[in-house]
Amino acid sequence: MLERDGDEVARATSLVRYAPGSTFLAHSHGGGEEFFVLDGVFSDERGDYPAGTYVRNPVGSTHAPSSREGCLILVKLWQMQPDDQQRVVIDTTRAPWFPGLTKGLEVMPLHSHGYETVALVKWAPGTEFQPHRHWGGEEIFVLDGVFEDEFGTYPKGTWLRNPSGSHHTPFSRLGCLIYVKTGHLSQPKSSVD
Repeated sequence: MLERDGDEVARATSLVRYAPGSTFLAHSHGGGEEFFVLDGVFSDERGDYPAGTYVRNPVGSTHAPSSREGCLILVKLWQMQPDDQQRVVIDTTRAPWFPGLTKGLEVMPLHSHGYETVALVKWAPGTEFQPHRHWGGEEIFVLDGVFEDEFGTYPKGTWLRNPSGSHHTPFSRLGCLIYVKTGHLSQPKSSVD
C-alpha cells in the first residue's frame, strides 16, 4: 500500500503482486481503476496485458483478473471522474514518443480528461527542467533510472506524491523513465458510500 484515503472502499495507490496461477473473483470498480503492469503478464476476460501495458477501466466497470505466470502491477483506485468513461489499453513498448517541453525529455501521453493527465516521461542523462508548481498535485513512479529534484534522489521503484500547490525543479543526471499523473489531487473526493 502506497497511499490510502478511506476505509474498506477507498482512494488508494498500491503495488499488487499476483503469484503464478492467481485468480480473483469478478468485481466492480465503483470509482474506476487504472494500472500499469511492471512485471509479468496480468490477464482478465478481455485479454492479456504484458509488462509495459497501461490500462484504465472506467467507473462502474467489472472484470475477473488473473495471472498465469504471475505479475506485479501499480494500481490506482477511486481516482477517476465519473464522466470519464473511456476504457484505455496502451502497450507502451510500441506506442510513440513525442518531444517534451525541454531538450532531453520525451513524453508518451497515456490519458487526459478534465484536470487529470497521465504520461510516461523519458529523461536523457543530464536533463534539467525549469522550476514549476503543480496546482493539482503530482504523482510519480520511477520505472527505470534515477529521478531527482532539490529535495532528493529517487531510484527505480520509488513512488512520490507532491500535493496540490507544491513546486520543485526536477532533473536527472543518469537518465530515467517515470510514470507521471498530474491534476487529480485537487479534485473533490468521490463518494465511496
